[in-house]
This record gives sequence, structure tokens and C-alpha cells, in this order.
Amino acid sequence: MENLQFGVDYYPEHWDEERWSIDLSMMKEMGITVVRLAEFSWSALEPAEGAFSFEWLAKVLDLCAAFDLKVVLGTPTAAPPAWVIEKMPDIQPMASDGARRYFGGRHHDCQSHPGYREQIKQYVTAFASHFGAHPQVIGWQVDNELGNSHGDLCYCSYCEAAFRQWLEGKYGTIEAVNQNWGTTFWSQDYQSFTQIHAPKNTASGQNPSRALDWQLFHSDLINEFHSFQAQIIREHSPNRFITHNLMGFSNVVNYHDLAKQLEFVSHDQYLEGYWRNYEKDKVEENYGTKRAFAAAELDFIRSIKKAGFWIMEQQSSISGWDILGRTPKPGEISLWSVQSVAHGADTIVYFRWRSCKMGTEQYWHGILPHSGIPGRSYFEIKTLIQKIKPLMKEVKGILPKPKVAIVHSYAQHYAMQIQPHHPDLNYLDHLYTYYRELYQRNIAVDFVQELEDWSPYQLVIAPLQYLMSPEQAQHYTNFVEKGGHLVVTMRTGVKERNNLCLIDQALPGDLSAVFGVEVHEYDCLRDVDVQVQLEGEIFTGSKWADILTPTSAEVIATYASEFYAKEAAITVHSYGKGKAYYVGTELDRELMHRFMNQLADVLPETLVTPPGVEIISRENEQVSYYFVMNHQNKDQAITIPEDWEAYYPEQDRNMISANQYQVYKKMK
Repeated sequence: MENLQFGVDYYPEHWDEERWSIDLSMMKEMGITVVRLAEFSWSALEPAEGAFSFEWLAKVLDLCAAFDLKVVLGTPTAAPPAWVIEKMPDIQPMASDGARRYFGGRHHDCQSHPGYREQIKQYVTAFASHFGAHPQVIGWQVDNELGNSHGDLCYCSYCEAAFRQWLEGKYGTIEAVNQNWGTTFWSQDYQSFTQIHAPKNTASGQNPSRALDWQLFHSDLINEFHSFQAQIIREHSPNRFITHNLMGFSNVVNYHDLAKQLEFVSHDQYLEGYWRNYEKDKVEENYGTKRAFAAAELDFIRSIKKAGFWIMEQQSSISGWDILGRTPKPGEISLWSVQSVAHGADTIVYFRWRSCKMGTEQYWHGILPHSGIPGRSYFEIKTLIQKIKPLMKEVKGILPKPKVAIVHSYAQHYAMQIQPHHPDLNYLDHLYTYYRELYQRNIAVDFVQELEDWSPYQLVIAPLQYLMSPEQAQHYTNFVEKGGHLVVTMRTGVKERNNLCLIDQALPGDLSAVFGVEVHEYDCLRDVDVQVQLEGEIFTGSKWADILTPTSAEVIATYASEFYAKEAAITVHSYGKGKAYYVGTELDRELMHRFMNQLADVLPETLVTPPGVEIISRENEQVSYYFVMNHQNKDQAITIPEDWEAYYPEQDRNMISANQYQVYKKMK
């Protein structure tokens, strides 16, 4: 796999057979070495039950061999064909309002349906048996973007039955379910597991503990659905990798659990997705929302296994379904690809080879346009591949080495989604306010889980730690006690892990001693922002205000409006060898910058760059590779240290062009 730096997603079933060799020849000529195939090809490979038609794909694999292209095969279970639906119409998922989601798109499948599982077993067994030993096949992708299109999950009778089984495995008895869900409220007690149903739309309200378990169950269900297929593949196609194309911070599936099944993770990266809020982008342009959030997703993907990863779908042109995104500007496709590499990607696979003439994604453009005639995207990517292949070989196995981490939790995300408190309070957006400030300072970041080993980090930021267990609180305490610096934000320690409110002590509960504060009152800022005073200046907090009562903490900032003016808004507390910071509100950009200055002693030294110029390094004990990327549509002046050796000698050390990148190398 040493030479697999670049690939492409290809759909030969969309094109006449005589075009295949032309396409593969062009791929080879531009420097492509790996092709992903077949992840949506079920009807073409099994047009009727048991009538497998593998011949055409075998021809494609033989052509790939002729052009020395390796292949990743996908199982096509994200798009069961019409004959499967005709046989088992109840595999079509049911929404929370009881309505079916019907055939005609993709992901029209219930992953707990026993009949569908049997159909998948027959197909994947035949598919993996037929192609599993083929010399061109180096690996597999199970399904496609698991969790995509399942934001409303599935509420059918099969999922209800699986949910009951999951609950019985977790709690053992119905009495334990009642206790952990607090069912005595509104007379919701259950006498048996058979009385438990999926949390479909109700006449009024939802039990938040049941809703949280439903989310956790579905994550486990989808991960088990993946494992079900992966086991078949490993049996019939040994010594090949299995990966999956993740979707950044998508929260339907716990990617940490999924990653345990994979040799490495992959990711789909689109910076100009048609779904973006372009009006918001106009306001955020100078602050780099698009590029910073893309960097955050890449850092998150790298952090899942603390290892290099693949981009299985890197944007190669315009994205679009019913509406379209912006056309990438000259240099942007290369820049986005380099950003992926800089944050830890070892292989870049572009989506897709050629814009499709049919279907929902006919305006999701590829390297080639509809005409098949090479244009700007083709030549830009070809030039990039030829330029950075040697660099990618050098950096393989070398990663960024952050000293700062941000805690990310699927359970916290679920719980805040169930009860967001403020209509505009969003778990990821709140987390992102901290990441963006670090990104603008060119500070590398890892994302960590709540009970992960934090010893590699000097500073850990833990936003919205709404759910808290004694084990979790002890872990946080130990980190600070041993010399770590820990930041938590409002709504910390509010609930037990079962989504029941903690009682019998003031917030933040078991963490009060570590942070030296108690929270006796709080305010949901529905109609106002709150003023915050720091170092004699006034800034803004929004959405929520924990009114902090220091017991032994030092006050950094106070509220300057509302009835709690002059009460503490941000505090710091020395505990053991470390420090614990409590931030009681969501900080505006300037206040976040000033607060982060308070942490200067534990922030790594970094190179200061103009707005829109990003620097991140991949490094080991011998060498550092610095990637310098200008995400602005204008040339910018930069100052590069003298001891950084230009990887490309033609680089101007004092200037970086619009939408361009530079690379430097420093021996240690």
C-alpha cells in the first residue's frame, strides 16, 4: 500500500463498456493508483434474487489490473434494489411520526430487519467469495456513510423488538429500566419489556432518559450491522483491510466504536457542500468558518484511532443535488487536498471520476464534467498528484503532535440534542467556538473521549459536560491534580449518565472542589445577550449563563448586566499541580480570544500568520513537516523562520499566493 496516495470513486455501471478502458487509462496517466467500486451496485450485480451478474465487474477488475490500479470494493447495502423491497416492503424504515420512508432514494432500509439481514448475508457471502481473493482487491468498504439519511432513525416494530432486547441486556430487569428512566413521572412505569415501544411522536413531550437510550441503542445497532457484514468479508477475503467512509462530526453512529472494527478510518470531505449556509459564510468569511470547520473534522477523524486515515471522498468539483454549491476557485481543490494531508490523511480518493448523466446526484460533479472532456479540475488534480506524491511518501506514518485536546462525546451530544435548553444552543457549535480560536492561533488539536488517557496533553477543554458519572468526575480530578489544565463550560455535571438530574449537592456536583465554585442559579438567555467584564473591558456572552459562586476559585471575569451583574462568569482554581477553569457562558469571538490569552502559559508557541493562513505540522522525533496554507482569495505576506527548509525551492518565503500552499521541513 506504499504507493496508494491518490484514488478515485468510479461507477463503471453508469457508462458504456467501451468507455471503461478510456477512463482507466486517463486515471493511470494522471497518477491515480486506487479505485473504489460497487458500493451502490446491488441491482447491477444481483438483478434478481440469486441471479448474480458479476461478469461485468470482473471485466472492470481485469482492466484495473492491466492499468495497475488497485481496487477497494464496497458492499451495496445502502441501496437495496426494487426486488428486495417487493419481497420485503417492511424493510423500508419508519419515521418517528409513523410514516414510511420509501424506495427511490438510498438508505431505504431497516438495519434490524431479520429478513433483510438474511438477504445481505446471501449477497455479501457470494460477493466476497467471488472477488475476495482477486489480486487487484486490496480492501473493502462496508455499506456507505452509515447513519446518513437516518437522522430520524427507524421506529418500526423490528427496531422496537431490538430495542427491548438491548434494554434487557443493559439493565437486566424492568424495575431497573423504571429506575433509570424515572418512569414514576407522568405514570410511565412499565411492568414488562413488551410494553416498551420506540419513542415515536407523542401527544406531549418525551422522556429524556428513554430518548437518550434510544439514540445509544441505534448507534449500537448500526455498529452491529457493520460488524455483521465485516465478519463475512473477513471469512471470505482474508488479508484485506476493511474501512468505512465516516462523515466528520455526524452523530448518528459512535465512530469510536465503529473504528474498533477497521484497520483504518476513512472520511468524506466536502468544503463547498451545497447544504452550507452561504449567507452565514458571508458574515464569517474573515474568520474562516469553512476552512476551520473542515480542519476540525479532519482532526476529529485522525483522533479516532490516533493514526493516519484515508479521505474516501475528497471534493473534486461542484457539489449538488436539487441545488448546487459554489464552483471551487482555481487552486482550491488542491488546497483542500493538501489540508487533508496536513491533518493526517495518507491517501486521497476523489469523488467522483465523472459527473453522472442520471439520478439524484447528476449535479454532483466529478473530476471530469458530463462531457468526459478533461477540464480545469482534471488538470489541477493531475498537477497536484505529480507534485506531492514524493512528499506524501515521506510523511506517511508521521502525524501532528498536539498538546491541546478538546473532549468530544456522543452521549453529551445526544443529551443536549434532546434538551438543548436554548433554541440556538448546539453542542457542536459550542465546541467549535473553542476549536476556532485555537485554529486561528495555529495550535494543533486532538479530540479525546471523556475517559481517554489525557496525559499527552497540557490543556484539555471539555465543553458542555452535561452528563457526569463518578468515574468521569474522578478522571477529570486526577488530570488536574497531576498538573493538567482543564476548562469546562456551562451546564457541567447537571445529570447522571442515564439523563436523570443529579441531586443532593450544588452544581457542578462532584467537580465543585476541583473548580472551587458552586452554581446555585442559572439563566437561559432567551431574549438577551449578557455583558461580561474582563480586564476592565466589556464583552458578550450568549445563550446561557451559569452564575458562579466561588468557594475557593479566583474570578477572571464577571457578568456586567442582568440581575447577577458583578457575579462571577469565568473562574480559575489551582488544584493539586494543575488549574481548573469554569466558563459560565458562551463567549463571543473577542472574549474567547481574551480568555485564551489567560491560558498562554500552557498553549504551545506557534507562528503568527495573517487571517486565513493556516499552519500545521506532521512531525516525529527526527523531523517536522510544516504545511502553510492560504485559504484567502488574495496573496498574503508571511514570515517563515530561517531554519525551515523549503520543500519546494521555488516557494517565496515572504509571500503566499491566494488559495495556494507551501511546505517546509525542519530537522530536529
